[in-house]
Amino acid sequence: MVQVRPMRADARRNRERLLDVAVEAFAAHGENASLDDIAKRAGVGSGTLYRHFPTRQALLEAVYLDRIEAMAARADALAFALAPGEALAEWLYEVGAGLIRMRGLRTLLGPAVTGAAPAVATACGDSVRDAARRLVRAAQDEGTLRRDVAAEDVLRLAHGVATASELADGECGHLRRYLTLLTEGLRPREG
Repeated sequence: MVQVRPMRADARRNRERLLDVAVEAFAAHGENASLDDIAKRAGVGSGTLYRHFPTRQALLEAVYLDRIEAMAARADALAFALAPGEALAEWLYEVGAGLIRMRGLRTLLGPAVTGAAPAVATACGDSVRDAARRLVRAAQDEGTLRRDVAAEDVLRLAHGVATASELADGECGHLRRYLTLLTEGLRPREG
C-alpha cells in the first residue's frame, strides 16, 4: 500500500492561491488564459503551478470540479421535483447557461459532448454524461423523448444551442426558446 504524505501548509496555501487566481483568469480570458500569468499573479513560479496541476486540463478540472458535480447533482434534484421530460428540459437549460457563463467549461465537458474514448474523458465529463443518461432514460420511459436519442446526442445539442444563444446575444437570452424548439423536435412522433 502506497502512503500519501499530507500536503505541507505552504503547499496547500500555494494551491489555494493558484485556484483563486485561476478562477478569475478563466472567467476573464476563458480556458486559454495564460498559465504563466496565473502563476505570477498567485505569487508562485511556473514550476509550482505545474507541480500542482501538470496540465491545463488538470487546472480547469480543479477550478470547475465543484460546479460540475453540483450540475450533475442538480439533475437528480430536478428528476425528483419534476416530470421526466420537464426535468430533462430544465437541466439542459442549466447546463447551457453554465456553458455560456463559465468560460472554460466547454473544454472540460468536451469529452462528454463528443463521446471521446474513456481514456480521454474526464471525471467531470463522466458525471455530466451519467446525469444526462439518467434523465434521458427517464424521459424515454415516460414517453416524452424518442427512443433513438442518446445522452451524448442531447449533450451535443445542448452545447450547440448554448453556442447559438451566445452568438445571438452574448448571454442566455435565447437559450430557453432554442431549447424548447430542440426538445419539441426530440419528442416521439404520434401515430
